[in-house]
Amino acid sequence: MAAADLVEYVARSLVDDPEAVRVQVVKARAGTTIELHVAEDDMGKVIGRNGSVAKALRTLLKVMAAREGEPIALEIV
Repeated sequence: MAAADLVEYVARSLVDDPEAVRVQVVKARAGTTIELHVAEDDMGKVIGRNGSVAKALRTLLKVMAAREGEPIALEIV
């Protein structure tokens, strides 16, 4: 899935430990959820100050969801 690849690419670019980045796609009737797993020390880098990085990722996913016609949500675990 292109959305999962995008989230993984951005997360690996931001963190200190790119090997710890893991993306899991969960499909449901309501839509798709992308779970982003990062190392505990890198959690702040992925979320960003006041959630700015997470908001930007979610905005990109909304654009992709509109193109694909299916809702996509992001959970940072």
